[in-house]
Amino acid sequence: MRLGRRRRREGGLGQGRRKERACRRQEPEPRRDGRQVRPVHAAERHPDGGPEARRRRPAQARRADQEGDGRQGDAGVPPVRPAGERSREGRPEAPGAGPRVRRVHARERRGEVRRPQARPAGDHDRRQRRRGPRVQGGPGEVPRDHGGRPQVRGRRRVAVAAAVVVAVGGGGTVAALGSGGGSGGGAASALPPNTTRVARQTLKDTQTEDGRLGYGPSSTATSRLRGTITWVPESGDEITRGRPLYEVDGDPVMLMYGSRPSYRPLRAGTEGADVRRFEKNLAALGYDGFTVDGAYTSATADAVREWQDVHGLAETGVVELGRVVFAPGPVRVDGLQAGAGDPTGPGQKVLTYTGTDKAVTVELETTDQRMAKKGAAVEVTLPGDETVPGKIDEVSTVVEPGSAQGEDPTTKVEVTVWLRSRKARKAAAAYALAAVDVTFTAGQRGNVLTVPVAALVALEEGGFGVEVVKDGASSYAAVTTGLFADGKVEVSGQGIAEGTVVGIPK
Repeated sequence: MRLGRRRRREGGLGQGRRKERACRRQEPEPRRDGRQVRPVHAAERHPDGGPEARRRRPAQARRADQEGDGRQGDAGVPPVRPAGERSREGRPEAPGAGPRVRRVHARERRGEVRRPQARPAGDHDRRQRRRGPRVQGGPGEVPRDHGGRPQVRGRRRVAVAAAVVVAVGGGGTVAALGSGGGSGGGAASALPPNTTRVARQTLKDTQTEDGRLGYGPSSTATSRLRGTITWVPESGDEITRGRPLYEVDGDPVMLMYGSRPSYRPLRAGTEGADVRRFEKNLAALGYDGFTVDGAYTSATADAVREWQDVHGLAETGVVELGRVVFAPGPVRVDGLQAGAGDPTGPGQKVLTYTGTDKAVTVELETTDQRMAKKGAAVEVTLPGDETVPGKIDEVSTVVEPGSAQGEDPTTKVEVTVWLRSRKARKAAAAYALAAVDVTFTAGQRGNVLTVPVAALVALEEGGFGVEVVKDGASSYAAVTTGLFADGKVEVSGQGIAEGTVVGIPK
């Protein structure tokens, strides 16, 4: 009981006495060396004793703080007492103890608001000149020029000759066009300056390139035998099947026809396409007693011994690797890589050769590859302006190194046209090497309706059209385009027929 009373008495002490005791406890004690110990912690932040003191306050006082003095404003915001007014507890409000009234709007800076001054008389005219002339009339009226005449926006035509990309085969096209003058079936605003008629003709998409007349691309004969070159032909010599191409150690290396080279020796028991190819050549040279079936039998070996005996070779019945060189047909010696007396071995180049037929070689850009189709017909114009037919036999890609240091290589499409017809061979016989023109045909459309490319206009709804002129008036008609060639374009559509008059620009 006494302990409880003592605690109540201590709890009733005033705030000043508690602060005094706290300060007395925090005073530093003097040290013998004269130095003092100073506090390192901050002083109390709560002047009213902190949470502990507030917790000891009577419940009635706490409720009064929570409820206020009964003059709350909107939304439960406690009212703000004017300066000097006392609280319910009779104590004046301490500075900063409660909310204050703050201004939310800036005070007036001037006693009178300035009004805009009247502009000078010429200011409106200067601003009008900067903005440009006004459009006369109200909504829906036609603007007029300075002379009072109505201004009509003219039809925009687009020249499409240089912007057309023709698809392979001529079936479809892509054109870069602007907006046209109207829509399909709509009337034009005025008659075109010029007109032309829809014509019926055959369109050919052709392109002429420079070519070189010669004997076509060359190939290299490489030795597979070890020894010494004892004989080589002269440049320009023509060699046929069964004849020596060159000699090694006095023994001939024979030419035979075939599209693939030999890669192994042939002897009894060997089978395959290379055996059949050799047997076919042996039979063409007049040897018999065996069957051309791709099987190297004893009968084939007997025919081989007879062949070896004719050419002074050892009669072994075995065709050693490197004794025969296969080429597509007769060859013409183009150049020599070795001479008589030079040593040779596997991989040693001996000579280069071409075919005996005249051929034209053309180099195309990769963008013109659509022109180069194997088997396609071309026209070759010789130096005497004589035109002979030809056919594309080979199409290959060639990478040419840069001509200067650091220059990137270029890729070309090489086209070979062989002149094998009797007329072409006779006409080209007079020229060993010559410059010629080669005309390629990428597409052809016969008996179709055509108009000049300049007659096309781009319609507002998309696609192409033409301006049809009839009975002193004109209208736009949608068309479907086909092949573009020689400044003409194939067209078709409703109301488009041979002889229809269409507009074109000047």
